[in-house]
This record gives sequence, structure tokens and C-alpha cells, in this order.
Amino acid sequence: MVKNEVKIFKALAEETRLKIVEFLKDGEKCVCEIIPMTGKSQPAVSQHLRILSEAGILEFRKERTSIYYNIKDKRFIEIIQMLREVKRGI
Repeated sequence: MVKNEVKIFKALAEETRLKIVEFLKDGEKCVCEIIPMTGKSQPAVSQHLRILSEAGILEFRKERTSIYYNIKDKRFIEIIQMLREVKRGI
């Protein structure tokens, strides 16, 4: 059980991955939309998306030649918001 939480927090503990999750909070996006937002190369973004997916944070679907990512459970956004609130209180 603890290993799952560690995997999730490790995935969220990187700035680009956190930005990707926040970018997806309003809904599904194509990889072609995610790449420019990050300012990173396509291989780097693919690696970040893989880590987030393997941690169970994101899910994806393929449509022809495009891949679309979405947040698996919107409570991940709430976790990020709570962490920010805690940080402000410190």
C-alpha cells in the first residue's frame, strides 16, 4: 500500500509533471497540446507522461495517430491544492 503512495508522490515531485497534471485539470488534451505547454522535447514529455500514467495519475486513449491524456481521478488536483494550502500555512 505505501509503495503506491510513494510512486504517486514521486511522480508529482517533478515540476514538469506537476505542470502537466495542472494543465489537464480542465479535461483531456492531446500530446500535441501538452508538448508546447511544457517547453520540453517530445521524448522528454513522453517520458513524463509515462511516469504519470504508471503511477495511476493519468489515463490515455489513442485515436488514429493521436494520443489523448486525462487525469484518472480529479482528487489528484485536490491533493495538489491541499499541498499548496499547507505550504502557505507553514
